Amino acid sequence: MKRLVKDLENKLSISKDYIFKTLKIQNKNIELIFNEVLTDTLMIDDFILRRLINIKNKKDLKHLENILPNTSILTIKKEDIIYYINYGFVVIICSKKLIYAVEVKADLARGINTIESEISIKGPKDSFNENYNTNLGLIRRRIKSEHFKVKSLEIGRSTKTKIGLLYMDNICEEDLLKDVYKKLKKIDIDGIIDSTYLKNTLEAKSNNFFPTIVTTERPDRISMALLEGKVCILTDMSPQVIILPNFFIDFFHTADDYYQKSVNITFIRILRLIAFFISIFLPAYYIAIITHNQNAIPVNLLLNLKVNSQNTPFPIFLEALMMIISFEILKESDIRMSSTTGSAISILGGLILGDALVNAGIMSPMMIIIIALSAISSLVFNEIEIVNAIRAWRFILIITSSLLGIYGIYLAFIVMLSKLTALYSFNKPYLYPFSPFNLRQQLDAFIKTNPKKPMQRNPLLTKNINRGGYE
Repeated sequence: MKRLVKDLENKLSISKDYIFKTLKIQNKNIELIFNEVLTDTLMIDDFILRRLINIKNKKDLKHLENILPNTSILTIKKEDIIYYINYGFVVIICSKKLIYAVEVKADLARGINTIESEISIKGPKDSFNENYNTNLGLIRRRIKSEHFKVKSLEIGRSTKTKIGLLYMDNICEEDLLKDVYKKLKKIDIDGIIDSTYLKNTLEAKSNNFFPTIVTTERPDRISMALLEGKVCILTDMSPQVIILPNFFIDFFHTADDYYQKSVNITFIRILRLIAFFISIFLPAYYIAIITHNQNAIPVNLLLNLKVNSQNTPFPIFLEALMMIISFEILKESDIRMSSTTGSAISILGGLILGDALVNAGIMSPMMIIIIALSAISSLVFNEIEIVNAIRAWRFILIITSSLLGIYGIYLAFIVMLSKLTALYSFNKPYLYPFSPFNLRQQLDAFIKTNPKKPMQRNPLLTKNINRGGYE
């Protein structure tokens, strides 16, 4: 036992937050080892030390589970000691073969806060935090079925991060579950600091800009995904939970859609689709009609556009590129700055910058309007990955339209569509229910139907497609 303690001291004592305490009970020395940062010292004093000191019989040391009032008291092996210490346990070494671990974790997690990045008008406002058990509890509060299962594993050589694979065993497709679990088991890196580490590893390797895996901080959205037959991945120390697989149409849906009237949601979804096309195609179309396809618009409108742009010193392609980069810099600065000043400074900066560029004759007023409309339209989407995809394709279309005009836009659109059609998310076609076409699933694509009608799950995700209805 002395040698074991000495070896542990050599490994841990250089870090002063590891505490070694020797107790003498009935003429027998026992060793307590814990990390004062990760544990609750009051619990150690009140519920462990006090009861250990009052032990009257040496035989009681072999049955500490009867002495200590803790549901998480385990008998462990010597090679697991450091692992449990770093997980917030107190390790009690009674002998070389008799070692206990008692959970006394300190509460280091922040409380349950309101949603920050996926704000909704209606519906619940609670969001995930960095505590694994809290996050799992937020989901179990909503899904109380015995079919809700959690497979646990650890990933990361140094971090040993706890990962939870969440699914409904009566809904989720078994092949999908096995595929995800197999990929998680293959991950071999130093550490998992956030769920995005897993996301980047699990996502299919392709040169497509559109994301096939998303993360969310909303427990209600995770619950909806589980009931749809999807798999979710919960990562300790991360407030974002992964949902997979995902489809292109998912980015036009929000959790808020299911808390409002169907007719209103249909209008909003169509509005999101229009915003998607405006954000990608509008700058490219403007460049095309000014440089190559002047006959595509009425003469009077063309003359007005020409008058606005003829006095600028730069080619229209370079003008658009400079304005887009300027808007992206403003948007990035808004994200990085304090919430109390960020929005005000970015709006003020945009107004001053735009006005100064027009007055100096560097930019045309119409170009600023076009780029502003495009940038504002992309803000309809709160998923950063889809915003990045829109940004990338906007640049591509600007280049093709400046070279080939409207024909360049057609060409780039065909390439984008072909890439989307060829894209799969965990062997599920990304453009479903449009390709392959499914008429029944169109009822909850862009058009939101009356929820009183019988509802069905996505047949690509489960064979248990009947969700019931309100009638």
